[in-house]
Amino acid sequence: MSGMVAHASSPGTGPTVGFDLDMTLIDSRPGIHATWRRLSAETGVDIDADLVVTRLGPPLVQEMAYWFPPEEIPAMAERYRRLYPDHAIEPTTVMPGARAALEAVRDAGGRTLVVTAKYRPSAALHLEHLGLCPDVLVGDLWAEGKAEALTAHGASAYVGDHVGDVRGARMAGAVSVAVATGPCDAAELSAAGADVVLPDLTGFPSWLAGFAGDGRSVA
Repeated sequence: MSGMVAHASSPGTGPTVGFDLDMTLIDSRPGIHATWRRLSAETGVDIDADLVVTRLGPPLVQEMAYWFPPEEIPAMAERYRRLYPDHAIEPTTVMPGARAALEAVRDAGGRTLVVTAKYRPSAALHLEHLGLCPDVLVGDLWAEGKAEALTAHGASAYVGDHVGDVRGARMAGAVSVAVATGPCDAAELSAAGADVVLPDLTGFPSWLAGFAGDGRSVA
């Protein structure tokens, strides 16, 4: 597990809340699309970048498997990661409500934790560029694997847009807060076991006020 302290804060009495990155805190679709298009141009492989950005969430190597034979995936993943900073950072934007969601946790005396399947150096570039400052950043963890970081940092809730995020929260014994802003709709997120499903992060501060008040409220 790899962590990075990105925001200096004093220990508080509020909850530690984890957040996914892609399509939860940031809309990385334009940059990811551009990076895949560049990789396609370099390799001559006809990669459907429009399709790629409809299924963000799983690790890069899983997406690579749709376009390259197994023996080429490590090299192609490395090349993608080298292309990423020049093509993906600038076009990426903050999701509606993301800044206020992070601030709400801090205002409640809590700590913020970003846990993502994304390559950690790439995630750090996004956060720095957009001025998002979680207390801790952990990369390279997916689905149930995210429970490792959530448990280690004592997260009481985890916010994500994918059914894999729901599974990670449940594995860690954290409240699963799902936002229907990614590839999984509200019905899928509920069926996966999310404790609460929000249309987007704009409703998160109100939900957190109740959660911080009683410790486990998911209403």
